[in-house]
Amino acid sequence: MKSRANIKGHPIHPMLIPFPVAFFTGTLIFDILSLLNNNTNFWNIGEWLIVAGIIGALLAAIPGIIDYFGTVPPDSSAKKRAATHGLTNVTMLIIFCIAAYYRRGENASPALVIGLEVGGFILMSIAGWMGATLVYRNQIGVDPRYANAGKWKEETIKPSDKPLDVATKNELNVNQMKLLHVGDKRIVVARTEKGYVAFDDHCTHKGGSLAGGSMICETVQCPWHGSQFDVNNGTVASGPAKEKIGVYKTYESEGKIYLEL
Repeated sequence: MKSRANIKGHPIHPMLIPFPVAFFTGTLIFDILSLLNNNTNFWNIGEWLIVAGIIGALLAAIPGIIDYFGTVPPDSSAKKRAATHGLTNVTMLIIFCIAAYYRRGENASPALVIGLEVGGFILMSIAGWMGATLVYRNQIGVDPRYANAGKWKEETIKPSDKPLDVATKNELNVNQMKLLHVGDKRIVVARTEKGYVAFDDHCTHKGGSLAGGSMICETVQCPWHGSQFDVNNGTVASGPAKEKIGVYKTYESEGKIYLEL
């Protein structure tokens, strides 16, 4: 799934997260050095680093939130994982904010500050593990399709009782897909060797986005676990999915492709 928050196709969230990770890790290291060597210079460096980490985390959270609501497929295992990832990061940030506030007090205990930072570091590591799973397993912000699949296409269309104008006759190449947001529905319009088809953008196994997968020979494959579906009738061509996907009627008129819900 291509990230909604991107620069020329490159997701912004992964670009920003190394900064708070580095700053918070540096904070913990310099504070430990300060405690071991009784060196106030190390403590002062840690103070600047923790402030930089908080700012960096807040900046990284913005594209992360955009991707959570706009990129992660709804009703999927990735949505639950992304929610846990976000809540873990929020808890981690709160802990580092408490540590940053407490350490400025005249009677602040370095050991307590370091204890808070260790807790925050552990949560940051857990959140990072889940974030990596979202990228490398659920392919959030990654476009895994083969080169001939064409450019990523996505469009929001108002629901209507009438047939929806969703594409032009030559808009898509053969085996290219287009993700449509129609109200609360996510529907894929695709072009096969025989013409246009439409089906739900929801793998019935774990909820992966089929628009982010691959299509060939009138079969679409989910990018998460490899389930395959016949795009003409929605039946399962290969597991692990066991239930068929929903399909919709399309037709061509005057060079335009229409979708009936």
